[in-house]
Order: sequence, then C-alpha cells, then structure tokens
Amino acid sequence: MRTALFCHSLISDWNHGNAHFLRGITADLLERGHDVRVYEPADAWSVQNLISEYGDGPLEEFAREFPDLRSFRYDLAGIDLDTELDGVDLVLVHEWNSHDLVRRIGEWRNRNPRARLLFHDTHHRSVTDPGSMAAYDLRYYDGVLAFGEVIRRIYIENGWAARAWTWHEAADTRVFRPRAPHRECDLVWIGNWGDDERTAELHKYLLEPVHVLGLNARVHGVRYPQHALESLAAAGIDYAGWIPNYLVPEAFAHATVTVHVPRRPYAEALPGIPTIRPFEAMACGIPLVCSPWNDTEGLFREGQDYLLARNGEEMKRHLTDLLYDDALRAELKMNGLERILSRHTCTRRVTELLEIYDAIAPPSRRKATLTEAAR
Repeated sequence: MRTALFCHSLISDWNHGNAHFLRGITADLLERGHDVRVYEPADAWSVQNLISEYGDGPLEEFAREFPDLRSFRYDLAGIDLDTELDGVDLVLVHEWNSHDLVRRIGEWRNRNPRARLLFHDTHHRSVTDPGSMAAYDLRYYDGVLAFGEVIRRIYIENGWAARAWTWHEAADTRVFRPRAPHRECDLVWIGNWGDDERTAELHKYLLEPVHVLGLNARVHGVRYPQHALESLAAAGIDYAGWIPNYLVPEAFAHATVTVHVPRRPYAEALPGIPTIRPFEAMACGIPLVCSPWNDTEGLFREGQDYLLARNGEEMKRHLTDLLYDDALRAELKMNGLERILSRHTCTRRVTELLEIYDAIAPPSRRKATLTEAAR
C-alpha cells in the first residue's frame, strides 16, 4: 500500500510530542513493506526552534538514529498535490496542519475516488478551541482518527465528520523498552512546562513532593519560563533541558520512579486520554505515579500498572513507597510492561489502521489489506 502522511514534523520533537507516535507508525508501516512518504512544512516551528537552540546537530543525530525515517519538507505555496500523491492509496493528515492544506488535500481526494483520506486528531483543541477545529474543511475526508473516544464523539455530534474511529496513541517498542538500570537519581520527569495548562498541578504533584521528601530529581523539557526555572531550583530539582525522545529510555534507566502530570484539558474535559507519556514510561519498565485523570476507556489498570495520586499527600506516600519497596516496584514494572506489549504498541495501532482502511477501501484493495493487517 502507498501511504502519505502530512504532519507538523517527523524529524523534530522539540515541544512536539506528536512526532513520537507518528515515527512509530511510520516505522511499522515501512517494516511491513508499505511505501510511506512523510511531508512536513519547510518552516515547521518545531524544527526552527530546535535549530535555533541546538544547531543542526540534533537533526543529523536523528538521521543516524532513524535511517529509514525521512520526510519531504515542502513549501505550502509550491507543493503540487496531484504530482506528490499520484498513485497513493491512503493519506493521513494530522490536525497540526494549516486549514488551507487540509482543504486542498480534501479537494484532491474528491478528484481521486480510488484514494482514501483520514484526518488525525491528537490534541485538546476540540474542546479548548472548537472554532479552529470546526473551520477545518473535512467534507471530502473519509473519516477521522481521534485519539480518544470523547474526541471521536465530538466530531460526530458536531457534524464535523460523518465517520470517526478511536485510535489511541501507543509506545514504539522498537525504541521504548527496558534498559539496564544505572540509577543516578530518585525521580525523573519528562515534559514541557508551556501554556500554563498545568502550572498549579506541577507544583502540587511534582515540585512540592520532591522538595518535602528531599528527593534527588531531574526534569527534561522545553519552554520553561524564568519563574518555572526558579521554582525548580527552589525545590532542589535539576533542570536538564531538552532531550531527544529516543534518549528518554536511557533517562528512565537513570531513575527509580517517574510521574505523569496531565495537562488540565485532558484531566478535566477529555477523560480517557492519558497522552503518550504513560505509554512510553510503562514500555520502559519504570514505576509510574499519575496525578488525577479518569481512565474511562480502561486502557490501564489503576493500582496494578500504575499508581494514582488523587492529591499531593497521596503523591508523597506513593513516591515514598516506591523508593523503598522493591516488590512494589517490580510488580508495577511487570504489569505495566505486559499491558503495553499486549495492547498498546505502535505495531498494534498499525494493524488497527489497516483494518480501518479495509473497511473504507475500494473493493480491489480490501483482500490485500486484510492480509497485511493479519501480519
């Protein structure tokens, strides 16, 4: 099958967590023998910020780490969709693209009835900025892939799409797997500050517990304003800056425990969506404690795969237990990893994608796709 993916960026994960999952999906499709071409804008802000802070080195390292993952960096005004998409069976358009590009690809689909076109939503803007999402012209799209059931329903109920499927994110277990532990700190947190969407929660569930318990802690991420850096320092937390996502498994191997602090829109308005960090942490076998989120879709097993802290005091108790209870750590590691491998890998998501494609594919493509999905 020939597939085209339009995203903000594949080569940069600077403040761009969508790259994690899309890399895994692309890699799995390629491993199955599919022809995949990835398109990203030449002026992608994630790439620009990465180069501005670190030069070209990270992009060169990405090319060495992922030699099979390549993207075509296009200019929106100059891209010829008829040429680029000639003979393509399936086009995936991530929601972090311009309204103009989304519309133009839809018009291309209308001229090419043998192709199929899906819109991929992995953000909270359907509830925090519905006007922007409603402005996407999806009339010629064959459906929407939503990374949570609540978002899938929003598309259907608002009439933004006629068909939508729940397609959760997952861990790329080629990259995210347990590494030999070589502990240097008690706790590591991987995440960006940004947008004041969880400032109070970070103080309550990360900074204060670390400070009160006197933990040796490290934080990786970007977009930390001066007041955030000062708060980290006051809590005794080492701020280690941006880390390429493929090095996160090593960062987890340096620590005893990690935490997940969902942004407020996910915790309050979009139940059932944990974002990708818990998938990746469990895949690496590091014990995980989450601040409140409602797992309405039963993705994980609270108390077995991870611990849930409903308030700051519970976070302190859970962290203390994990630091001193070897059996509890081993149990969470085993259960969480098993859950990922059995339900939440990029390989499984690609199989789901091929099954969705088969449900909407032209009759001439259905038998071949069923065989591919069964691999």
